[in-house]
Amino acid sequence: MNLSIRIYTTNWCSACRRAKQFLKVRHLPFEEIDIEAHPEAEEFVKRANGGKSKVPTFEVGGRVFNCSPFDTEKLARELGVE
Repeated sequence: MNLSIRIYTTNWCSACRRAKQFLKVRHLPFEEIDIEAHPEAEEFVKRANGGKSKVPTFEVGGRVFNCSPFDTEKLARELGVE
C-alpha cells in the first residue's frame, strides 16, 4: 500500500501521539506538520474542520478528515488498513 499521509498535529496533543503510534506500528510513512509552528497549516485545519483547530487532522489522497478524539477503528477505516 502506498498512501500519501499528511498528519496535522500539536506537540501537546495525546490523540496526535496515539495516531502517530498507530501509523508507525503499521509501517505507514507519514509527513507530520505541527500547526503551532506553521500558521498556514493551522488555517488549513480550521477550514477543514468548521473553524476548529481539531488535531490530529489527516490529509490522505486528497481527502481531509480529523480523528479527534482519537479512534483506532475510525482511523483504520479511513486509511483502509487493519
